[in-house]
Amino acid sequence: MTIFEYFITLMIILTINFFLPRLMPGDPFLHLSGEAGLEFVTFTAEQREYFIAHYGLDRPMSEQYFRYLSGLLRGDLGFSYYYKADVAAIILSRIPWTLLMVTAATFFSLLLGIFLGSFSAWRREAWQDKVTYLLIVIFSEIPVFLLGIMLLIVFAAGLGLFPLSGAITPFSGYTGFALTKDILHHAMLPVIALSLTRAGGIYLLVRNSLTTILAKDYMRTARAKGLSEGRIRYRHALKNAMLPLVTRVTMQLGGMVGGVVLVENIFAYPGLGRLMQEAVFVRDYPLLQGIFLVLAFSVLTANLLADLLYRFLDPRIREI
Repeated sequence: MTIFEYFITLMIILTINFFLPRLMPGDPFLHLSGEAGLEFVTFTAEQREYFIAHYGLDRPMSEQYFRYLSGLLRGDLGFSYYYKADVAAIILSRIPWTLLMVTAATFFSLLLGIFLGSFSAWRREAWQDKVTYLLIVIFSEIPVFLLGIMLLIVFAAGLGLFPLSGAITPFSGYTGFALTKDILHHAMLPVIALSLTRAGGIYLLVRNSLTTILAKDYMRTARAKGLSEGRIRYRHALKNAMLPLVTRVTMQLGGMVGGVVLVENIFAYPGLGRLMQEAVFVRDYPLLQGIFLVLAFSVLTANLLADLLYRFLDPRIREI
């Protein structure tokens, strides 16, 4: 993806980002009132019309769209109807939790995929390879929300080894190392669910790449030179199998974001996924737009960096 294609894609996403929330039935103030069956607050018809006019929702859609774009150029993501706060401030308060989960899950899925993929490639067609392949495929095919529920029932509700919800123990007063330990304890099950469901693609890529590389002529030459098996495997074979992982891992971030939305809601984890569900529930257009924008920008940037890094690592692509 070139930088020009990146900005074109970003503009398309911004447009979809604006119109998509407005395609939902109702409006924020109808949904917040008793008319939608919710008892947050009761608005009269006059009050509802006043707030719609106050926030500019009665203006033509084209005018609202250009006001939205001009606000983005100023760095203004809007004002949340429900939380009564700047969207940017709300999102910034939730991003660290989502970043923790995505970073940890990406790292562990990568580590698990590389280790098991290498293990299977070294023992191709042996019983260890077949058992590992079967287990990794099973876990990869389980939907992340279902795996999360299973982990929650067994290890949190059943065995009591992990908290049922949240990112930190309420009213604990923890500081320092105790606080870090508590945060990691709460994040463990969501990260495990994401890691297990995302490791399969990396496992298959490493396994198949290594199997192909091990059959190459230069691998036989390395053995003929008397190089140790460990050096052949890790310095020559595994190193050459790592290049496709650059694209795989960054492309996987899109799926990881979707998984985070589901997992955060299952574990009541206070990240962007949980915030998105709350914003959808109350039809908070500015907050939804801000969340979608941050997620889309993150995935696009990761794909752009992957393309640039791939070109740097493989000189052959630079000539294309």
